[in-house]
Amino acid sequence: MSEPPRFDRGHTDDLMSFLAASPTPYHAVANAAERLEKAGFRQVAETDAWDGTAGGKYLLRGGAIVAWYVPEGAEAHTPFRIVGAHTDSPNLRVKPRPDSGAHGWRQVAVEIYGGPLLNSWLDRDLGLAGRLSLRDGTTRLVDVDRPLLRVPQLAIHLDRAVNSDGLKLDKQRHMQPVWGLGEDVRDGDLIAFLEETAGLPDGSVTGWDLMVHPVEPPAYLGRDRELVAGPRMDNLLSVHAGTAALAAAAGRGSALSSIPVLAAFDHEENGSQSDTGADGPLLGTVLERSVHARGGSLEDRARALAGTVCLSSDTGHAVHPNYAERHDPTHHPRVDGGPILKVNVNNRYATDGSGRAVFAAACEKAGVPFQTFVSNNAMPCGTTIGPITAARHGIRTVDIGVAILSMHSVRELCGAKDPFLLANALTAFLEG
Repeated sequence: MSEPPRFDRGHTDDLMSFLAASPTPYHAVANAAERLEKAGFRQVAETDAWDGTAGGKYLLRGGAIVAWYVPEGAEAHTPFRIVGAHTDSPNLRVKPRPDSGAHGWRQVAVEIYGGPLLNSWLDRDLGLAGRLSLRDGTTRLVDVDRPLLRVPQLAIHLDRAVNSDGLKLDKQRHMQPVWGLGEDVRDGDLIAFLEETAGLPDGSVTGWDLMVHPVEPPAYLGRDRELVAGPRMDNLLSVHAGTAALAAAAGRGSALSSIPVLAAFDHEENGSQSDTGADGPLLGTVLERSVHARGGSLEDRARALAGTVCLSSDTGHAVHPNYAERHDPTHHPRVDGGPILKVNVNNRYATDGSGRAVFAAACEKAGVPFQTFVSNNAMPCGTTIGPITAARHGIRTVDIGVAILSMHSVRELCGAKDPFLLANALTAFLEG
């Protein structure tokens, strides 16, 4: 029997605020942690000994967060219910020597991160944000959320064939943004500007992880405001929904029969192979330490993982009205049709029949419709953290998400209802 929904249109309003406040993975996990703190969770350090007390806990590592709630009376072999997501998005990232320029223009040297739609970054007002590493060993988040940079497109008068032959962009030559005028390009100018912006002493920044982001805020779109346009929905939409669902599930306390977990990783867009990625040891270490903190043995850990289920939540493709032939002819997920179950028999997604049953039960309990996504056989299928999680930890994993348009664009598009439909389904799943 379905339960009254936990989330409504207010959830989508909050998602838009979350997107705007999270220009980088570091900001995203800080904002998720703030929400969990308000729900009673407390931060733990990896270098400290952990206790097995009941309640909500979370840890931060770079651009990743893992959070979990131990209900009162949980045994060492109590299984976990995990929502997995990722915090990173394709974008432009600042190089180690960022100060560049030519012909009177001052520029910032950038690398291409992941697989962005490059044309969507052209002629946009762009800000700059990220993490500054300081001489004293601490870090500081910085966000220049105003028009600072721009990647100018070549005028049509100098590329007459652009509309007939298509836009061709060289990642090295054509994607370097401008940020000012001047012939004298000096090493250290950009970092000095960020030190001043962040109120830091000159020369205090010795390392940085900086990325470019659009400053145009998320917005409702359409005649009846039934659509949402905004940046980084892939995959902060899932991070936001998972955070809300975990906080809601924690409210059930001792009524929970499993331990709900949120695992939001960095570096999914370039393969997940890092100390904060899904292919690293972070999640496995947290689960194992949680078992041991409750007095568990290797046998208890094996029992807990045998009963564990993970929903890997990432955005997927809604049917495109202008390119319907690119989709499977019998699977046309629509925006606001509910979350999608993602299936691929070659294990690009981890879903199988038993996983479908788990997700169907959660959606039925939440009163949420769901759809199924399968790629056109003639098109290569993308992948997620789902297969990585299943293979690395040996746990049953199901790939799901929200159907969107313009994936990997600087500005993506989803239905206004789908974010809270996903959050309701995730809550029902975490509650077991």
